[in-house]
Amino acid sequence: MKQQTKISEAVVRRLPLYLQALNELSRGEVQTVSSQALGRKLDLNPAQIRKDLAYFGEFGRKGIGYDVSYLISKIRHILKLDRGINVALVGAGNLGQALCNYNRYSRDNMKIVAVFDDHPDKIGMQINTMRVQPMEELKATVEALQIRIGIITVPSAAAQKVADQLADAGIEGILNFAPAILKVPPSVRVHHADFTTELLSLAYYLEKDADHDDDKVVD
Repeated sequence: MKQQTKISEAVVRRLPLYLQALNELSRGEVQTVSSQALGRKLDLNPAQIRKDLAYFGEFGRKGIGYDVSYLISKIRHILKLDRGINVALVGAGNLGQALCNYNRYSRDNMKIVAVFDDHPDKIGMQINTMRVQPMEELKATVEALQIRIGIITVPSAAAQKVADQLADAGIEGILNFAPAILKVPPSVRVHHADFTTELLSLAYYLEKDADHDDDKVVD
């Protein structure tokens, strides 16, 4: 895999989209796909797809396209999904439980292996095969299970404290579902999955359409 230049975050974020589309093609027993066909499926510019993949190597053949199975294996390797990555989740409420239930049936090698909460009513509760553990056990569990990623599904007021605890435990990456801006050490990568922000941005476009309707002349 060639990686002579720094890969932008936008490129990395598009790779899972390519993988998702390729997996769908594979399930349909499609063996090869062109960048044009992949672009139509994802509503992306084919040139952008070719450029993104070229950062990591030469995977396609001119006039033929990409071997679907081969490209799936390569993207999985690039995203480190060809090896096991253990994940800890903090916040055993409705969202946390839903994520654990979804992850149980995921085919990816990224697995939630431990769940934590500091609420007495949640500690000891069983979610699938996991027992909700107290936060006091976080650091030892992260070390014992070699957990590298943490998911935060606690209220916004508690999110920073949880982020601090995850960073102190040695977590390298955090997926934050709380509507809060987190401050973490440079060694920890944070991605936000804020439903509120996404809904607000959608509302802007709905309001914009309504404004346009108001501008229409009615006879």
